[in-house]
Amino acid sequence: MERPLTQHMKPDGSALDISEYEKTGGYRAVRKALTMAPKEIQEMVRNSNLRGRGGAGFNTGQKWSFVPMGDDAPRPKYLICNADEMEPGTFKDRMLVEKNPHQLIEGMIISAFAIQADIAYVFLRDEYKTAGRRIAGAISEAYRSNYLGKNILGSDYSLDFHLHTSAGRYMCGEETALLNALEGKRATPRAKPPFPQTSGLWGKPTVVNNVETLCNVPHIVKNGVEWYKGLSRSEDGGTKIYGVSGRVKRPGLWELPMGTTVREIFDEHAGGMQDGYKFRCLIPGGASTEFLTGEHFDVKMDFDSVMKAGSRMGTGTMIVLDDTICPVGALYNLELFFARESCGWCTPCREGLPWVVRILKAIEEGHGEPDDLEKLEMHGKFLWLHFTYCALAPGAMEPLRSGLKLFRDEFERHIKEKRCPYENVPAARMNV
Repeated sequence: MERPLTQHMKPDGSALDISEYEKTGGYRAVRKALTMAPKEIQEMVRNSNLRGRGGAGFNTGQKWSFVPMGDDAPRPKYLICNADEMEPGTFKDRMLVEKNPHQLIEGMIISAFAIQADIAYVFLRDEYKTAGRRIAGAISEAYRSNYLGKNILGSDYSLDFHLHTSAGRYMCGEETALLNALEGKRATPRAKPPFPQTSGLWGKPTVVNNVETLCNVPHIVKNGVEWYKGLSRSEDGGTKIYGVSGRVKRPGLWELPMGTTVREIFDEHAGGMQDGYKFRCLIPGGASTEFLTGEHFDVKMDFDSVMKAGSRMGTGTMIVLDDTICPVGALYNLELFFARESCGWCTPCREGLPWVVRILKAIEEGHGEPDDLEKLEMHGKFLWLHFTYCALAPGAMEPLRSGLKLFRDEFERHIKEKRCPYENVPAARMNV
């Protein structure tokens, strides 16, 4: 099984320096890309069916194709790596940046060349201190070796490259809010259209891609479209960094073929549940996705298959709930996060999410009323797509909407008994 993204990572967790990366074949794809036409690279990536690994799953090459090209295109153009990884339960991009930062830089050079970008930024989550130090060191090494800067490797192409450490907030992961933050403004989403590809950072053409997405690009250019598609078990190309957290025997991350089933990830790689605990359900792709249950274990973890199962693959990092975790309490915890991270720009999100939190808190603490479930269902409808500026509130509603269906009896029991039925679970078992 080929693992192009992770196969050269060191067991001790330290990062590859530039000489070590070059010995693994690093930066060869840059040399190849500089002999190609930008549109040729765009078409190659589009045909590979590399879909955005940040959660949305849009075809990467197609996204690039919306950028104006040619001598008349507005300048400067920008490429931005979204490394503001704040989705609860998600930690895959941190691993990629910490252990092999040059892979990301190489992917960004090629991607920037493909859209003829003049300036590139890595927009990094502030809490990722180790990742920040390592990417900064790798950028300096790449400049010294002329992979960045003026006339890269003697070509006509030049690229300025910067690391921007975010001031924080989950909202910065939304691409237009990220652009506002990078401009020094409040991190609020922008209305679309115009889309960033035509009017992004400072009104210029801009592409925002996720860390894992960009790390795939050098391998596509170096090895070809058919090779990349052959890594997958589905229509989506390549491999995927899958993750599992919760009370499983081996929580962690694994690079596996795109389309690997939930069962294989959960049983073979995560080792199943810890002794003494039973599986209840899981969230397949970070906190903002619908719950899946044991009946979904044979679903392939790719964008279309998980969608057909009634959820979204999202980031591909599962959060597992066991039989000792109160589902109402878990939902309260998730919605509290989303409410705190709302930028407050639009009324449904600003007012609706705290209302949801108050209702869930009351139910969990034994003060729930029978009509509370109707109120939660109402929020599930009116904090949904097309009612808000961005996808934060709809993402928050995904686990809530599915939780209200899946755990209806648990909600009703909380309200009827005026208490949380899990309050007497031994503390040792409740300590996640």
